Amino acid sequence: MAIEFVGMLPFILLIVVAVWECVLIGYAYSLAGNAADEAARVGAVDGVGACQEAAAEHISEAWDMGTPNCYVSGKLFKAEVTLNLPVLLPGLNLDIDIVGTGGSPNEEE
Repeated sequence: MAIEFVGMLPFILLIVVAVWECVLIGYAYSLAGNAADEAARVGAVDGVGACQEAAAEHISEAWDMGTPNCYVSGKLFKAEVTLNLPVLLPGLNLDIDIVGTGGSPNEEE
């Protein structure tokens, strides 16, 4: 019994690492999308500078975030937030981008 467990241990650990990486990918998409939505809401009222600050407020420093892209598109204010894909832990990143987008109607006076 112990020999079988020792033989299977590397495969079990590999599966745990693969599942953890899938969790991090999903969480990164969730974070990027939420930050973009919040940034677009703030940007629709206060403009591009406030949009970029709002995006940065919703992403922890442990995540490698590029500069948020905030812009007006027709009657919508849009925001895009890009995170680098983490490997096992936030901070250890691949060069694969995860992009979250959000939009909000422009608040005109």
